[in-house]
Amino acid sequence: MRTVIRALAITAAAALTVTGLAACSSGSSGSGSSGSKTLTYWASNQGTSLQNDKEVLTPVLAKFTKETGIKVNLQVIGWNDLQTKIQTAVTSGQGPDVVNIGNTWATSLQATGAFQEFGSSEMKSIGGADKFGKVALSTGGAPGKTVTSVPLYGLAYGLYYNKAMLQAAGITPPTTWEELTADAKKLTTGGKYGFSIAGGSYTENAHFAFINAAQNGGEWFDKSGKPTFTSSANVNGIKRYLDLMQSDKVANPSNAQYDNATQSVTDFANKKAAFILNQNNANATIESLGMKSSEYGVVALPAPKGGQDIASFPAGINLSIFKNTKNKDGALKFVKYMTSESTQATLDKPYSALPVLASAVSSVSDPQTKTFLDIYNNKAKPLPLVPAEDQFESTVGKAMNEMFAKIATGGTVSTSDIKTALQTAQDQVSQANG
Repeated sequence: MRTVIRALAITAAAALTVTGLAACSSGSSGSGSSGSKTLTYWASNQGTSLQNDKEVLTPVLAKFTKETGIKVNLQVIGWNDLQTKIQTAVTSGQGPDVVNIGNTWATSLQATGAFQEFGSSEMKSIGGADKFGKVALSTGGAPGKTVTSVPLYGLAYGLYYNKAMLQAAGITPPTTWEELTADAKKLTTGGKYGFSIAGGSYTENAHFAFINAAQNGGEWFDKSGKPTFTSSANVNGIKRYLDLMQSDKVANPSNAQYDNATQSVTDFANKKAAFILNQNNANATIESLGMKSSEYGVVALPAPKGGQDIASFPAGINLSIFKNTKNKDGALKFVKYMTSESTQATLDKPYSALPVLASAVSSVSDPQTKTFLDIYNNKAKPLPLVPAEDQFESTVGKAMNEMFAKIATGGTVSTSDIKTALQTAQDQVSQANG
């Protein structure tokens, strides 16, 4: 989104050019001619830092250059800036040949008309649609339309828990929301909290607004694509999430200032919080901060009693080609390479990504990865597949930022307050779309 959603980025966007791989390009989409041997690629921050991404991707791209003769001008962009840079490139026509996108943006970006469709010939040239898992490929664009992105890394949200903290409190991983909040209250003691959340991140807030509302049976748009933000299912879903800080008091009020997921992950790794809700790529950051994989576990986010068994949306990163590239053939070769079995196997490990290829699922043996795959394939509901999805994330997520800030400073956010804020967000989206 990340949203997402959304990898763990805490730094501003930076351009990292692969040493020895790339000649400077003009900075325009398709910077070379049809015979050019250079591609410009914008990669999203998937690792522990932008520099870490450069270290991971450099040898992978060097292998592509060796196999094809095509050089790659790599730029790694932080998540705080990637969507804005893509939107600017769409408007100006000055962008890369190939770009990573949060798959939740796929439908919105598809609607701009700026991206290459993967029609039958293009899909065949990258290995065919059948090589991708069904759920993964479904994130490539609006239902019934030819996709303009293909899956690269799979992600899903899970409930991370500190094994030792739960064991010391005589707690087993919760199976309902009610158990979760009761456990979190028990674990909020001695300066430590049951939960750490990114209450100042509009993308994280929008994602949890969606998931909690989905557990209530809520929808954010009707079948015609009009926003339906103010339903009781949506309002109550947001209230349940806000109450982690407000009435349950299991999240530190300072979390209202956390504007990215890495800050809550850091609390968890430093044993300041027993639970976090995060995507599976949090593993790399958790372990880079010194917490061993044996010290934490993951289960699906539990729904309230009687709620729908939805724990995530099929999150992840997709690859898109700008339509005005002057090196379409090279771009397609690059997409084929990046989504090949060997490259996927190389990149999934350092990025803690879920496999998006149908052939890879059966080879997964790690119990935690299996848990995330089960969530991804069986307990995930897609974010709204409408062009205004990005507006939903922005308006609703930012409204929740303000609600958390109010709670953190001693205020109260009522059900009525939430409905009013959602009405404002809904009006903004309706006006923006005529």
